[in-house]
Amino acid sequence: MMPPPISIIIPALNEAESIGHVVAGMPWHLIAECIIVDNGSTDATASIATQAGARVITSPRGYGAACLAGSNAALPSSTILVYMDGDGSDVIADLPRLLTPIQNDEADFVIGSRNRGTREPGSMLASQIFAGRLVGILLRILGKGFYTDMGPFRAIRRTSLEQLQMSELTYGWNLEMQIKAAQHRLRILEIPVDYRRRIGGTSKVSGDLKASIRAGFRIFEVLFRVGFSRR
Repeated sequence: MMPPPISIIIPALNEAESIGHVVAGMPWHLIAECIIVDNGSTDATASIATQAGARVITSPRGYGAACLAGSNAALPSSTILVYMDGDGSDVIADLPRLLTPIQNDEADFVIGSRNRGTREPGSMLASQIFAGRLVGILLRILGKGFYTDMGPFRAIRRTSLEQLQMSELTYGWNLEMQIKAAQHRLRILEIPVDYRRRIGGTSKVSGDLKASIRAGFRIFEVLFRVGFSRR
C-alpha cells in the first residue's frame, strides 16, 4: 500500500525539550514522512528527532531557509506539504481539517488561524495577536487576500508552492507565502486551529524583546516589499 502523499516539515532550532513529543505524536497513518530541519541547533534536537522517527536534515540559519530546505527535501511523491512548529504549540489533531480541502480539490492553500481558534492562556503575546490582525487588515487594503493570522500550521499543494517561487529566508516566510498565494490567485482557505503553550525552550520570536523587534521589522519589511510588488 502506497504511503499518503503528505510530508510534514518542521523547522527546529534548539527544541530538544519538545521535539521528541512532537514527532512521537505524528499521525503516521496520514503522512508519508516527518522532516525535521535542524536550523543550527546546539542541543540534542537532531538526535532526539531521529530516535522518535523523523527524517532529519540540516539547513543554514533562518526560519524561511529551513522551510525551503524541507520543501526541497520532501519525497518526490508528496503532493501536499504541511508546515508546523517544533515546540508543541500546534495541535496535530487539527491536521485532517487542513488536509481535507486540498484533498477534495476545494483549496490549494489552507492556513490555520490561531486568532480564530481556541488559544491556551499564555500561548500568544498580545503583541502577536495584534500583529496578525493588523497585517491581515493591511493585506486586505492592498488587495492581497484576507487573513487573521500568520500562523505556522499550514498546508499547501506542492505544485502551488512551486508557483510562488519563495525567496524569503527569515521569519517573513509565512507572510510571503500568504501574499504570493493571493497574487497567484490560489484557492485559499483559512480555518480556526487550536494553539497551546510551548512545551519547553524559548521562543525565537517572542522569547525576548530584541528578538521580537527584529522579527517584527522583518515581517513588515516583507509586507511592504512583497505586498506592493506586482507579480
